[in-house]
Amino acid sequence: MRCPGCGTEVSPARQSCPLCHALIHAEELKQLAREAEEAEADRPADALNAWRSALELLPPESGQARTIAQRAEALSRRVETGGGSSAGGESRGLRSAWKGGGVVAVLAFILTKAKFLLLGLTKIGTLGTMLLSLGVYWSIFGWRLALGLILSIYVHEMGHVAALHRLGFPASAPTFIPGLGAFIRLKQRPVSPREDARVGLAGPIWGLGAALVAWGVHLAGGGPIWAAVARLGAWINLFNLLPLGPLDGGRAFGALSKGQRVALVVWIGGVWYFVREGLLILLLLGAVFWLFNPRKAAADAPEEDRLAFFQYAGLVAVLAALTALKVPGAP
Repeated sequence: MRCPGCGTEVSPARQSCPLCHALIHAEELKQLAREAEEAEADRPADALNAWRSALELLPPESGQARTIAQRAEALSRRVETGGGSSAGGESRGLRSAWKGGGVVAVLAFILTKAKFLLLGLTKIGTLGTMLLSLGVYWSIFGWRLALGLILSIYVHEMGHVAALHRLGFPASAPTFIPGLGAFIRLKQRPVSPREDARVGLAGPIWGLGAALVAWGVHLAGGGPIWAAVARLGAWINLFNLLPLGPLDGGRAFGALSKGQRVALVVWIGGVWYFVREGLLILLLLGAVFWLFNPRKAAADAPEEDRLAFFQYAGLVAVLAALTALKVPGAP
């Protein structure tokens, strides 16, 4: 490419000219700004996607980048509270389903996500790596439990993808690593602890939904294999709540204040007292580590994230309870 200011030949990967410091992608930035402003009124998620695409074309230290980042953060909060976004529609739909018919209606609402879940399976990379992982788990657990495990992991990862799309971040469908799990590829990472917590906790929330559906099928006469799938899926999602490194629990803890973290230490200990799930001891140790590690303590969020706090606490309790369920025929 050539710099629009001085004509110097530059790499397309650069955001500004090294000689005259003009923006290399000025015209594309103007187009993205127009698209974002047109979409902000009734399509804030699309506006977020455009603003985040613009951030990729700007020097991170520039005033324009800081202004757009602030605008994206405000839009992100609007999406979260339901200001004309799909997120708000989902929340209202879930509340309406609960009022209209209780647990059965909620499960029906969850099943309406089937179309979105099927979209991921149209990607060759996702389907191919999923089949490879299925073969590995099949050799260990048998095909029925292996299939249930693969689907549990897939639903968990698609929860992350859904949250990323809702917040305007481009993300790939899941790629499986046989024997290790799955991951999604990002062009951009969430820019605030709050967004990181929303994306991180979306995986266990969707994973919990999958476990509840599996347990419901078992109660409806589907056989003990569905109980085993529910219990194994709950354990995997509980493991992901470990408040360590890049795991979902670590991303949630990054958005919490010190007081909230202390409260969760007490909460996890209480849940362990009643459930006696050994994995909760690891969660408890990880939470204590956050409190006494100087580097982690210095990263206390400037404001409390009440939604992340209650989501994390609720997930710990419900997932731990599911891991304690008895599987017919199991020792």
